[in-house]
Amino acid sequence: MEVIKTAIDGVVIIEPKIFKDSRGYFFESFSQNEFEDKVRKINFVQDNESMSSYGVMRGLHFQRPPYAQSKLVRCVKGRVLDVAVDIRKGSPTFGQHVAVELSEENHRQFFIPRGFAHGFAVLSDTAVFQYKCDNFYHPEADGGISIKDESLGIDWKIPMKEAILSDKDLKHNCLRNFDSPFDYNVNLYPEF
Repeated sequence: MEVIKTAIDGVVIIEPKIFKDSRGYFFESFSQNEFEDKVRKINFVQDNESMSSYGVMRGLHFQRPPYAQSKLVRCVKGRVLDVAVDIRKGSPTFGQHVAVELSEENHRQFFIPRGFAHGFAVLSDTAVFQYKCDNFYHPEADGGISIKDESLGIDWKIPMKEAILSDKDLKHNCLRNFDSPFDYNVNLYPEF
């Protein structure tokens, strides 16, 4: 796998090595050893999958400590714009984001560390989205930033009038009205 660094330290794009022949293709979607060698030490404990139609926007989600999550995400059918926003107080990149298109054609994956809000927008008719998490889901620790927060400067590639959001996601605060539970100077991976 090839690891592509982004403008925010720790947020990376992963391109797997794909083997194609007359039968189709094969690639290793995850290797613990290679991931830890090239990205960081991690222990994924939960896999999730969602299916959504064009215009669906999910996010920008995170879990509060001590249940913070890292995510390794990919789109196995269709196409999405995936976004990570740095919400660590004191971070030199606080409020900045990285956006990457993930699709069934490019097979890219996106690693979002703890201390980031995560969301995506579906750009194809439908999309099947998978992600690995390094902490279990804890509904009491749910948090979010408004996906409609224009101050973040995210081009979602979808007109907002066509966006489909959950009631829960419509209630999140903008970053300027948000007190982040994450501190850049606190180790978010105490288990390592």
